[in-house]
Amino acid sequence: MALIVQKYGGTSVSNVERINNVADRIISEYKKGNQMVIVVSAMGDSTDKLIDLMNQITSNPDPREADMLLTTGEQVSIALLSMAIQEKGYKAISLTGSQVRIETNDHHNHAEIMKIDNSRINKELAEGKIVVIAGFQGINSHNDFTTLGRGGSDTTAVALAASLKADRCEIYSDVDGIYTTDPRMVTEASKLDFISYEEMLELASLGAKVLHPRSVELAKFYNIKLYIASSFNNQPGTMVGGMDNMEKKRSVTGVTVDKEQVKVTVAKVPDQPGVAGKLFTKLADNNINVDMIIQNLQHNSKNDITFTLHTNDLNKGIKYIEEIAEELGAENVYIDEDVAKVSIVGAGMITTPGTAAKMFNILGENNINIQMISTADIKVSCLIEKKHADLAVKILHEGFELDKIKL
Repeated sequence: MALIVQKYGGTSVSNVERINNVADRIISEYKKGNQMVIVVSAMGDSTDKLIDLMNQITSNPDPREADMLLTTGEQVSIALLSMAIQEKGYKAISLTGSQVRIETNDHHNHAEIMKIDNSRINKELAEGKIVVIAGFQGINSHNDFTTLGRGGSDTTAVALAASLKADRCEIYSDVDGIYTTDPRMVTEASKLDFISYEEMLELASLGAKVLHPRSVELAKFYNIKLYIASSFNNQPGTMVGGMDNMEKKRSVTGVTVDKEQVKVTVAKVPDQPGVAGKLFTKLADNNINVDMIIQNLQHNSKNDITFTLHTNDLNKGIKYIEEIAEELGAENVYIDEDVAKVSIVGAGMITTPGTAAKMFNILGENNINIQMISTADIKVSCLIEKKHADLAVKILHEGFELDKIKL
């Protein structure tokens, strides 16, 4: 008998027909003698609808009240899925994050899981029940609901799998695995049968939407193999595991693009020690993530500092950027939202010279100008004009022959 944690995304439970389909899939595994813990997202786009309602009330919602509102979406889906399982003749129970006691820190809207109390789950499993748990949510030290941020249900599933020492963790959505790029953009994209934690973490961090980066970090830390597949068919999915399990490390495994980037330039900052440290410490202290960074030496001992951040952080971050720019004696702050970040990822880059040069040449041959570059052991990212984003993905995918990856 195995203990299996399964997670179903919002599209998988977006209507009654799909909820019943998920119930059948769960029961099929349960009938094999397995214990089943199910993590469910809110139905379809219901979270977006709740956010829209909230924005009609206020443009600056209280974080606690926002979490109180947004956690209701998962409460609907877990109750309906439990009812569907019960209607088919099997025992099931739905539990919210507070009932399970998924304990988080006090950071509303982007909380981190600190501890999970397994006692309620183990009690229900011992009674032969299928346990259906709300993803995306937890409870803080004040017994208030918290949410884990977008994609938080993935994190819930992996954290539960680690806490319960589950035999496997399966993530189901409308995507039937991990592809070399978004198949909606490039029809020739290849589905991978295996990808390393490291590669998946880079892809997820760089714009791929299949898995949340925090869930991959957790899986890597606890060495939990993730199986990614579709809830709409029985096609083989993709296994995410350790890099040491790869028979051959590909120089490039995937191409991804992030169109939700903003380029910020703090212009003509006095060239003095500690200036960059003050700027980026200010942003870090206010939970604003900075990605690519370039410092250009200008005339008269002044620098331009250019960096990128996520679109969602712009409204919050701009006042801090302007404050510190004035404090540092900078002459101006320029914002460019017409940018995108295109990236290549591959575990074999470390041992394959010329991979970055090949990427730059492919972009250059297609008249795509590179504004900024960042590199790491297994990824290279280029900031380009947003209008070239889709073309860049296609030509890089073709140039690195990712359509020819053999499964």
